[in-house]
Amino acid sequence: MKLRTLGCSGGIGGNLRTTAFLLDHDVLIDAGTGVNELSLTEVSMIDHVFVTHSHLDHVACIPFMVDSAWAMRDRPLTIYAIEETLDALRQHVFNWEIWPDFSKIPNARQPALRYQTIELGETVILEGRRITAIPANHAVPAVGFHLDSGKASLVYSGDTISNDALWEVVNKIENLRYLIIETAFSDNEIELAILSRHLCPSLLAEELKKFRREAEIFVTHLKPGEVELTMRQIESAIHDRHPRMLLNNQVFEF
Repeated sequence: MKLRTLGCSGGIGGNLRTTAFLLDHDVLIDAGTGVNELSLTEVSMIDHVFVTHSHLDHVACIPFMVDSAWAMRDRPLTIYAIEETLDALRQHVFNWEIWPDFSKIPNARQPALRYQTIELGETVILEGRRITAIPANHAVPAVGFHLDSGKASLVYSGDTISNDALWEVVNKIENLRYLIIETAFSDNEIELAILSRHLCPSLLAEELKKFRREAEIFVTHLKPGEVELTMRQIESAIHDRHPRMLLNNQVFEF
């Protein structure tokens, strides 16, 4: 499996892109503005999108993807998410007011878009690739994802604050190689982090004390304007794990 980071910022501006990862050539994990890194041909090759939650920075490009590429495809784009996330997309995005309902275009029998509900703990297997929804603790119903090639695994936390249930799952993954975990705010904004249910450096340090596996750790979702400050605070708060900042176009093979 090969995971390419298309976007990993908590905002936009300049070269910043919000969360999206390309798994091999045909699967997206979240679909924020990082999808803009792809060519139209690459977009047309994506068959599956796994969505952690309904916030705009994680779903913004789904409407444009399906609108731009549906005529180039002979099968629908499948969106995998928990039911609450799919309901939000149906009601608030693909509702004919914000965007056309592509689950009925060009017709209901051959739509450009289809929804597939996944449950927490459920594993979807795509050509040997195992993608499992794992616990997240966010302001809206949310999950993270465990990607397992059989040889090695990567865990992406999605957006989350303190989350004991996540570590119960992660600590059981024997072939874990990479952990991508969010830290959206600096400690200067800890009250905002708690209110919006995100991590900050001091909260991340407490979470990593629960982590029992050996893996490379990468920090994602840093807010623009606070990147350097937040990473300095992470380095000061966490001495043994040495988390690194996730970068656009960073590739993980496992």
